[in-house]
Amino acid sequence: MSQSTPKPLVVVAEHLDAAAFAWLGERCEVVACAANEKERFAGLLARASGLVGRTYTRVDASLLAKAPKLRVVGRAGVGLDNIDVGACRGRGVEVVHTPDANTQAVVEYVFAMLHDAVRPRVFLDQPLANAEWERVRRELIAPRQMSEMTMGVWGLGRIGKHVARAAAGLGMDVLYNDLVEIEPEERHGATPVSREELLRTSDILTLHVDPREANRGLLGADALALCKPTVFLVNTSRGMVIDAGALGAFLSANPRATALIDVHEPEPIVAGYPLLGLANAHLSPHIAAATATAHANMSWVVRDVDRVLRGQPPVHAAP
Repeated sequence: MSQSTPKPLVVVAEHLDAAAFAWLGERCEVVACAANEKERFAGLLARASGLVGRTYTRVDASLLAKAPKLRVVGRAGVGLDNIDVGACRGRGVEVVHTPDANTQAVVEYVFAMLHDAVRPRVFLDQPLANAEWERVRRELIAPRQMSEMTMGVWGLGRIGKHVARAAAGLGMDVLYNDLVEIEPEERHGATPVSREELLRTSDILTLHVDPREANRGLLGADALALCKPTVFLVNTSRGMVIDAGALGAFLSANPRATALIDVHEPEPIVAGYPLLGLANAHLSPHIAAATATAHANMSWVVRDVDRVLRGQPPVHAAP
């Protein structure tokens, strides 16, 4: 791009790693502006060639109508449920993302939550008398080890495969259910089973399905009725795949079950959310991918944004 050619404007609607932001700024005119700054955001969209967001910037036909010069939307992350890819492509707008940027972070977080739940522990900050020492040690005897459990992976995609591999490394039997056939060499020892067997057999059930509309409420009352009353349920995919009301009823009726939920609908959590206040519902604020490395990896979606603006094919176009 010659120096005489005006740099294309890219609006950055959510936080990017400083290095990625600076890199893009050397190649484009870059302005940070959140979508909730409505008047300023609309003014920038009117002349923007690119738009970069993360989780909460919704790109749909309404937004596209306000962005007549838009050529590329970059999702600094993996899922595309906040971007209407069809509407973008219909307008000739490319959509790019970072499909493997946070895999390791999410896998680590799944097992961080599980270790907290399966092997609870305390940290001492004062001396204890002998009787108290023994009492604490007795109370913290875990009833089961993970190596004695069966993990069910619902969705053996990019993250599900790595979760299965980690679970097998801990000595767990691993089952999975997926809509597509997975080649044996890509299963990491996991055994394919029906949905019903997955639900009935799993001591730990972890969800790694995509946010297509057909998956809304996937784990609902009927599915939960098949689960063990002692099951550990993990969701780091999307809040919409769980029927929170049904899960709340299941947890109330099965106090030895535990839900480890990082993603919610809506976000942020509001008053009346069915899982609030349940002792066996452990809720975290959508932080499975919250590592500096993952955030930096996701921020480098700017490379594909720049490629598209230069007329080059992106490396990670949305499917």
